[in-house]
Amino acid sequence: MSTVLLDPAEAGPGKARDVSILVVEDSSFNRLVLRKRLAELGYGHITEATDGVEGLAAIEAGAFDIVLLDLEMPRLDGIGVLEQLHAARGAAPPVIVISALTEMEKIVRCIELGAEDYLPKSFDPPLLRARLGAVLEKKRLRDLADQRLTALEAELESARAAQLDLVPRDFAGIAPNGLSLHAAMIPARQVGGDLYDALRLGPSLLLACVADVSGKGAPAGLTMARTTGLIRSTAALLSEGGAVPDPAAILSRANDDLARENDSQTFVTVVLAVLDAATGTGRIALAGHEPPFILSGREPRVLAGLSRQPPLGTVEEFPYRSDPLALAPGEALFLFSDGVTEAEDGAEGFFGRDRLAEVLQPVAAAAPGEVVKAVLDAVAGFAAGVAQADDITVLAVRRA
Repeated sequence: MSTVLLDPAEAGPGKARDVSILVVEDSSFNRLVLRKRLAELGYGHITEATDGVEGLAAIEAGAFDIVLLDLEMPRLDGIGVLEQLHAARGAAPPVIVISALTEMEKIVRCIELGAEDYLPKSFDPPLLRARLGAVLEKKRLRDLADQRLTALEAELESARAAQLDLVPRDFAGIAPNGLSLHAAMIPARQVGGDLYDALRLGPSLLLACVADVSGKGAPAGLTMARTTGLIRSTAALLSEGGAVPDPAAILSRANDDLARENDSQTFVTVVLAVLDAATGTGRIALAGHEPPFILSGREPRVLAGLSRQPPLGTVEEFPYRSDPLALAPGEALFLFSDGVTEAEDGAEGFFGRDRLAEVLQPVAAAAPGEVVKAVLDAVAGFAAGVAQADDITVLAVRRA
């Protein structure tokens, strides 16, 4: 593919007469020559600065499409200007360095600091035209890319808000009498693949689950939304007439739908429990997910002995099983995704289950909201600013 450079008259955000140029040059003669050459090429919006200090002030105060920057100047030279622009990491305009050909080592340094090109002080009109045209065309393409990125980020943020609307937040209204709950989900990107759900199935029945979709971003988010819908609709169907749905039956039906024609090989790990608030008993099922913790007055303990089964979407018509679950008065069930235990600290260290147990110990008898907050705060402190690599989801249910 060949690259076609626009004529300066067609480059930049508009035609040449609409292009705003800053000339930073201490020589009045050179400024005069440059203004004349630029006028001959059709550029009329020219601002002048006599040294680097004035140039930086002009860049901060105004919006320029391009800067012609002299290399040797009093007070602050061209390299000094570029160093400050580079350190600021702001949206600085593209820079063409004005220099003598004998200053090639300094020119190289300017390019390393972000200058787009250099222009010999002969100000040859054809060369000036070509350099301006090339740099302005690159700026036009960058501006277009920035506009599209801004639009995409806005769409992703809208998708993130829509995704967060899928998970319940009125925990007091959901929990039956005798149970309290709280949950939180922090996507690693605008759109994540984790989910939690809490659904009242009857006067005293509560469904609670946490799930983790393989992958991240929009595809995982779509699978997350689909999985949420399957679990809710299946649970509602199986609880008709006051029946108590078995978590295994819910997972089996959701799995059959997700596994059918799963060309993308997307899978979902799930921990799902159905609990009777009146008795504290129920059933729980795991599908490729880590087992939850039970919080009581003693040390937090892993709910051991649960049937280990494949994630949803991997094996069609798999006969999922559930196991009995019982919470004594005051005990809590803590569900979480592996975004908690696999959170990284930037030194190849993971948060881990042992550290999670240590965090849960002092809040073992606390309200679910305090438990959730303690874990999220601990993970954030452990990561210490390291970019979040995976979605983080936690849910706590406590029996009164």
